[in-house]
Amino acid sequence: MKNNWTTKNIPSQKGKTIIITGANSGLGLEAAKVLSSKGARVIMAVRSITKGQDAIAEINREYPTAQLELMQLDLSDLESIRNFADEFKQRHTQIDVLINNAGVMWPPKREETKQGFETQLGINHLGHFALTALLMDVIKQTPNSRIVTQSSIAHTAVSGLNFDDLNWKKSYNKTKAYGQSKLANLLFTYELDRKLKEIKANTKAIACHPGVSNTNLFRTSASFVGKAVNLIGQKAEMGALPMLRAATEEKLKGSEFIGPNGFMGFSGYPVEVKSTKTARDRQLAKRFWDVSAELTGTRFNFQ
Repeated sequence: MKNNWTTKNIPSQKGKTIIITGANSGLGLEAAKVLSSKGARVIMAVRSITKGQDAIAEINREYPTAQLELMQLDLSDLESIRNFADEFKQRHTQIDVLINNAGVMWPPKREETKQGFETQLGINHLGHFALTALLMDVIKQTPNSRIVTQSSIAHTAVSGLNFDDLNWKKSYNKTKAYGQSKLANLLFTYELDRKLKEIKANTKAIACHPGVSNTNLFRTSASFVGKAVNLIGQKAEMGALPMLRAATEEKLKGSEFIGPNGFMGFSGYPVEVKSTKTARDRQLAKRFWDVSAELTGTRFNFQ
């Protein structure tokens, strides 16, 4: 099909500052490569500086003039998130795009972040919730800015949130915990976009998902899952396209969900796709927003 969206559709990103969490590998690395090749200054927010340096070297081999900046960010630690935000504000005065990409999937046993959150909820949602809140003043003052958050087709596997045990202390199911964290990403995006529209901010929030992509996110999975992904998973170059379209498509208005157009959303080219009724539940989103703010101790400034 001649209308398939690819990186050729991305306009120049010159003059833009783009933060990508988890930019040292997989989809984040691919997005950093593409966006820097289009002229953006890319802030690679990574947990491991060493791995981040390797990623920069990899990009520079292909794009020697890429504007890349490495900053340390551990989304499993609220203190690290605050330090990142403070350091960023000392260095920069604009954020054109914040891409909340980093994530963990199916750890073999229940693990906790430094503040005691179940790891998947803590990193995939709560860490990004806090990061977005702490950077919101800079994002809002940047014209035509946007927040892009990576969700997953796994959000369809859960029918709600268990507020009585959000951190899975009573019983642990790694696949359901992952599904809830990805549902959380959508609830967050839609509620954030509604709040931004209420104050007529020149900022929009957009969600995306990569389908089934063959990245190291599956490294902790059971071996048969890893083998299945090798067979049906699309390459990172394709898996990153929904995130790249969400970050750069000028016609998007906010609250879109961008994902692959193939069978069951597993693979394909990026288009607007549907999320579940639960993900679009406004009352659930409002309640979960307040809980997230309480758990992380962060508040958004929508003044």
